[in-house]
Amino acid sequence: MPTPQTSAKAARTPIERVSPLLTDLYQFTMLQAYFDRRMFAPATFELFVRRLPPTRNFLIAAGLEQAVDYLRDLHLTSEDLAQLRATGLFREPFLDWLGMLRFTGDLHAIPEGTVVFGNEPLLRVTAPLPEAQLVESRLVNLLHFQTSIASKAARCVLAAPGKTLVDFGMRRAHGSEAALYAARASYLTGFAGTATMLAHPRFGIPVFGTMAHSFVQAHDTESGAFEHFLDSHQSAITLLIDTYDTETAAHRVVELARRRTDRKIASVRLDSGDLAALARRVRAIFDAAGLREIGIFASGGLDEHSVAKLVVGGAPIDGFGIGTSLDVADDCPALDCAYKLQEYAGRPRRKRSAGKATWPGAKQVYRHRNSRGELERDTVAAASEPPSGDPLLSAVLRAGQLVAPLPTLDAIRRHTATELSALPPVLRGLDTHAEHRVDISAELVALAARVDAEFH
Repeated sequence: MPTPQTSAKAARTPIERVSPLLTDLYQFTMLQAYFDRRMFAPATFELFVRRLPPTRNFLIAAGLEQAVDYLRDLHLTSEDLAQLRATGLFREPFLDWLGMLRFTGDLHAIPEGTVVFGNEPLLRVTAPLPEAQLVESRLVNLLHFQTSIASKAARCVLAAPGKTLVDFGMRRAHGSEAALYAARASYLTGFAGTATMLAHPRFGIPVFGTMAHSFVQAHDTESGAFEHFLDSHQSAITLLIDTYDTETAAHRVVELARRRTDRKIASVRLDSGDLAALARRVRAIFDAAGLREIGIFASGGLDEHSVAKLVVGGAPIDGFGIGTSLDVADDCPALDCAYKLQEYAGRPRRKRSAGKATWPGAKQVYRHRNSRGELERDTVAAASEPPSGDPLLSAVLRAGQLVAPLPTLDAIRRHTATELSALPPVLRGLDTHAEHRVDISAELVALAARVDAEFH
């Protein structure tokens, strides 16, 4: 197995500040109108996924830490204001006020790593209307992406219990921020680490590395390439053995391991061909030579389905590098994610658009489990209702300040493992669609009827 070239660490370095101008134009045009009419009363918005796609039986909530960083640092610089001024769309009194805007509201959220379903608020923002409105696009951007990737990664983890999984997808990710957040989302879900180097100083995620085919091709002989790589690294290494002929390369690894006992070959990587057949032949070569400690790592266009097939088929593969399919969530690249107004100025509000209706008011999600501790059903209820199960949303920010320190990434990782272990068998399947029961409380249904009668 490839060994991590770095170990996990507790500290993290936040990603560089992103300007609040990374949003939709209409957020600022609405704020101009709110300012003109002095619409500053408290508003409650909730972020949720309307419904799960057929390829997902559950989701893993992720991205909250970055959302909190964004809210706590929310401000417009003089350069941001100059860019808005240059559009000619905004008046000076509004821009002056905008320069003083900060997030002063409350944030309730479902903890990262929690299993969630459709219609369940991942977070709830209560703040003066302009503050709660402005943050919409970026919050959706942050939580939607990491939740998508974490949910894909969870399927890989379920497909390969006990195997080492590594994120290999940076070069196919849709931008640098996406590559880093994919590394984070997959790690908190149970991946051992990533090949993306910057994820280590940013998040403390273990980084794994092997070698490229070009390294082997750059040498006159394959054996020379292997020995050169061995000489250049102090830690245990992984050798890529399918550049030319895989079985011949495996014999060369045997010869090198016997001759160079001063260095450790941890594993070899297979990146093409019939991975199951090649892994069996390579395993037989190593075992016959008494090199059972050298692991086999596989990569090359893998997803949860191909990994599951290899695992169920008994292929002697110890770990997998998951690349493109993970970092772009190829079978489900987008979730039907929304951030909607649920209450303003003390009055519940409700959207009634066909196919996009919302439940009014601030809400809580209660989880119910069976006698084995498995998920049984959830209830979405008004936040004011008496508890009817385990509440999922908890306070994260009050008046713009942290209620308590955020959990470490490794703590989130442990929480995710517990959540995945509580999934009933029907939700674990990769090829069958199953729906978890999510009830809407009677009080919430009655509130919606009252809102409809009042406004219509």
